[in-house]
Amino acid sequence: MEQRFLDFADQLVNYCTAVQPGEVVIIHASDNTPIPMIGAVIQAVNQAGGSVATVWWDNEQINRMLMQQFTEHSERIHALGPLAQASAATVNIVFRGFDNMFELADVPAEQMTLASTGLGLHLRNQRIRHTRWILTRMWTPAMAQLAGMSLERFTDFFFQTVLLDYGKMSRAMNPLQKLMDRTKKVQLIGPGDTDLTFSLDGIGSVKCDGKRNIPDGEVYSAPVRDSANGVVHYNTVTVNKEGRRFEGVRFEVKGGKIVKATCDSGSQQELNRFLDTDEGARYFGEFAIGLNPYIREPIGETLFDEKIDGSFHLTPGTCYVGTPADNGNHSAIHWDIVAIQRPEYGGGKIIFDGKVIRQDGLFVLPELERLNPDRLRSRS
Repeated sequence: MEQRFLDFADQLVNYCTAVQPGEVVIIHASDNTPIPMIGAVIQAVNQAGGSVATVWWDNEQINRMLMQQFTEHSERIHALGPLAQASAATVNIVFRGFDNMFELADVPAEQMTLASTGLGLHLRNQRIRHTRWILTRMWTPAMAQLAGMSLERFTDFFFQTVLLDYGKMSRAMNPLQKLMDRTKKVQLIGPGDTDLTFSLDGIGSVKCDGKRNIPDGEVYSAPVRDSANGVVHYNTVTVNKEGRRFEGVRFEVKGGKIVKATCDSGSQQELNRFLDTDEGARYFGEFAIGLNPYIREPIGETLFDEKIDGSFHLTPGTCYVGTPADNGNHSAIHWDIVAIQRPEYGGGKIIFDGKVIRQDGLFVLPELERLNPDRLRSRS
């Protein structure tokens, strides 16, 4: 078994989810997850004293066929088996991968909404609220193609990001989390014509240090729901959960609500239809600062792009309910769209209570400098 599989399994089981003796684990796996990778996780769980109850094997083409014929009744029946299994687990380890990122692009919007508010929502809530969980993507040829890399290069890149010293990153995040917790006003400037203000007053923050997603590397909070005003213009490609691709998404915001949404590439009609999913979809549920030192360029995959060094994302849709960053906004969508503020992407500032904390992608406050890429990549 490849050593990197064993190392990654050790990271997932002993750091990310900290499996304890006697605990029950469910492994979620897309059908392109290497079987030896699943075997490495089962071995690591057993060595930690836990047991794997089941492996859920997921296939996007089958999912597409199911979604296209869903009715409310069939969706309720579909949810029974997995939910019963999910309620017995204490840990979820989730591998997601795709051979075609746009496999679901022609599923009718009504069916996508039904699927997202049915089994998917119930399982997500069960996993997030009642278990320790970790989610990762697979290093598939489709992912490599999306990133513009050979499969060999992308695989090396993937393991570089997931085998980062997340304990060191976690310690370096503490001052930023404390600063966000006491910050009242945030201003985002650049790239493009971005100039947006909002309040964090009374909203807490959460550090993402490899205990939920991997690769990881962000600290997030959420705007007070009706406090955002101005313009945010994102400069990366984004693909929503329906598989629809957009570039240059731009929002004009008043009283917290997205009142005008445009894009440079992609269907503006589809963009606005997605934002009209429900009342909460035009308000923001998350604000996060990305800082993974090995993720530098967007590839069109949220799990990676939202962690880009020198980036932020401001997310239309639901907040993380029950966390310190719960701002009360609820929606069937949660759309992480990323803006990079490094000089080669147009630069920009993040300002907390009138003080610049990050300039052109680099933290400038002494207590935050350990989060800059040269420090996080260092072995010391």
